[in-house]
Amino acid sequence: MYHFTALTALVAPLDRANVDTDAIIPKQFLKSIKRSGFGPFAFDEWRYLDIGEPDMDCTHRPKNPDFSLNQPRYQGAKILLTRRNFGCGSSREHAPWALKDYGFDAVIAPSFADIFFNNSFKNGILPIVLSEEVIQQLFEEVDANEGYQLTIDLPSQSISTPSGQVIAFEVDAFRKHCLLNGLDDIGLTLQRAVEIKSYEDARKVSMPWMFNE
Repeated sequence: MYHFTALTALVAPLDRANVDTDAIIPKQFLKSIKRSGFGPFAFDEWRYLDIGEPDMDCTHRPKNPDFSLNQPRYQGAKILLTRRNFGCGSSREHAPWALKDYGFDAVIAPSFADIFFNNSFKNGILPIVLSEEVIQQLFEEVDANEGYQLTIDLPSQSISTPSGQVIAFEVDAFRKHCLLNGLDDIGLTLQRAVEIKSYEDARKVSMPWMFNE
């Protein structure tokens, strides 16, 4: 999994509250259990003017010019700025998969739905909670300054703006450790691989009948 330490990147605004997981990745794309390939379909119903279906070639699909992420100034953004209760709705893990595959490494909002919040950490995305006042300030600065970038430093738990302002944020110590070290649930388990093998070897000796073919 991606090691998140420090990130300096372009910010894209999504000025909507209560963005649910079906908006992030619509239900028709949930057939695959791979973590890749969802980026072209992220925010599909808002992003395109036609109806998206799995395995479509999105290269020539008509895009909605009024959708903020389609604007040329926000292409290549790795930080998504949005409003409260982001990621609400169903618990689909495909939502952070789609955001990650789109290119986002961090999402900044006043609040997140709990399951989406947890799934983001497990998939290498840093969700950052800031106050409504600070979020509004950032929206105004992004709108006024093309090419607006933020620097997110996970070790110091801080965000630096182009003007030099430093904004602190909170993050759970265990989740921070996992992001810094690129550990998902499988990675955490594999850290105990030697102990797991030792345990299994001991069981083969003490309970050999359980391992007969």
